[in-house]
This record gives sequence, structure tokens and C-alpha cells, in this order.
Amino acid sequence: MNTLDKIVARKKEELQERQSLFPTKLLEQSIYFGSDTVSLRDYLLREDKSGIIAEIKRKSPSKGFINNTISVERTSIGYMQAGASALSILTDNFFFGGSLEDLQIARKFNYCPILRKEFILNEYQVLESKSIGADAILLIAAMHDTQQLLSLTRFAHSLGLEVLLEIHNAQEINTDILHEVDVVGVNSRNLKTLEVSLEVAKGVSALLPDTVTRIAESGISNPSEVVDLRLNYGYDGFLIGSHFMTHSRPEMACSAFIASVLEEEDRIKNK
Repeated sequence: MNTLDKIVARKKEELQERQSLFPTKLLEQSIYFGSDTVSLRDYLLREDKSGIIAEIKRKSPSKGFINNTISVERTSIGYMQAGASALSILTDNFFFGGSLEDLQIARKFNYCPILRKEFILNEYQVLESKSIGADAILLIAAMHDTQQLLSLTRFAHSLGLEVLLEIHNAQEINTDILHEVDVVGVNSRNLKTLEVSLEVAKGVSALLPDTVTRIAESGISNPSEVVDLRLNYGYDGFLIGSHFMTHSRPEMACSAFIASVLEEEDRIKNK
């Protein structure tokens, strides 16, 4: 099995246990069920924000542990003070070292869009996302057929959640779903080989309709890459995790990164 297959198999096992321990009736009693959500799409398009979605990620299948001593409270607050447009919180534990509690802590201390980065398989996980305070969920095109994507997107919208659809190649561009989701993420990482190339983001973006709000995911480690992707390839946002998390103080790395992006963009615009 490739990495995605392994993750999905493990997730199905976890879900059986979670659904028995925490039935939907219990999830619906959460204080967040009656709360309004914050629009990820709107924050990505705000001119006073950087477009950076700053991620908290302790480890990954390709790199192992990246930063296992992270303070979610300090880092999430620091990310937002640095000018990030939104937070991404990985909640998968086995492969990424995250937890539902990580997102709940971030929600407690931040009023901003929070993306639940998870491998969503069914409606239970969408309900779960709402119950822990997420504003948006990730749906991975490679994990679902068109009807499943439409069903999960509409269910998420019924709960007030936005949907970030992640695609990895031109073959996954599906006009039936593009105009239903709120944001499209082009992930430059090959899910089968785990290799990363920003040429993927550049090539796929040219094939997306101009009306689609889009972000680039994976492989971004230099402010000039953000500037290039925004000005030359039309990207509205950039999900960055590993590059920040390799530092002992990810929030400080994020602050310096965003400052460099804004400085370079101003220099280009004022030429």
C-alpha cells in the first residue's frame, strides 16, 4: 500500500472506535454547535492579511518527528500576531502527532479561521470537526468520488463549515465540485511517492477557473516562492507547516517569513 492507503486504513479503524465512544448525539451537545464560524475564504482574500495558513504539525510520514515539544497556545497566538490569515491544525495522531485537543486549544485562544487538517472519510468526522471548533475541513479529492465529495461538502455547509478541496494533479480537476467548495488547495506533494515539486502547483493553477480561490500546499520554504506563486500564478493563499515547525519557535519563523514576503512584494510593486 502507498502512504495514503495506509492512512485511510488506519483512519477507518480509529473511526469505528470513536463512533462507539462518542456518538453523534454527544458531539451535537458541544458549545461550538451553536456558534458562528469564521470564513477561511474571506480571510484569504483580505488585503490586510498575508494569505499564509500557518500550520501546527508535530511530525509527518516522510520526515518523522519535526517538533514534538510545541506549545499550541503560544504558537497559534504567535502565528496570528505574525499576520497569518488562518491556522491549520493537524488532528491525526498516528501519522502526524496531532490531536483533537490541539484544535480545541487553538480555538480557545484565537478568533480566526481554523482549518481541521484531517483525512475526512464520512459525515461523522464533519460533525466532529464542528464540535471541536473548526471553521473549515479538508477534503482530499484522491480519497473520494465526485458524489461523495459533493455530499460531504453540502453536509459541511449545512453546519456552517467551509471546505478546502485538495487536489494533486490536473486529472483531479472536476468542474462538478470546483464551484461547490470554498477553496481549492493544490498540493505539490505526490501522495504515493511523497516527492514534492512546486512545478505541480504552477502547472495546475493555470488550468483552474479564474473564479476559484486557491492555495498552494507543500514545499514552500522561501518568501520568494510565495511572491512568485501569488503574482505569477494567481494563488490567494499558502499553507506552510514544516518550514515553520523545524524552528524551536515556529511563530517567530512565521513572523520573519511574512515580513520578507511583504517586503519583496512592496519592492516589486514599487519598481
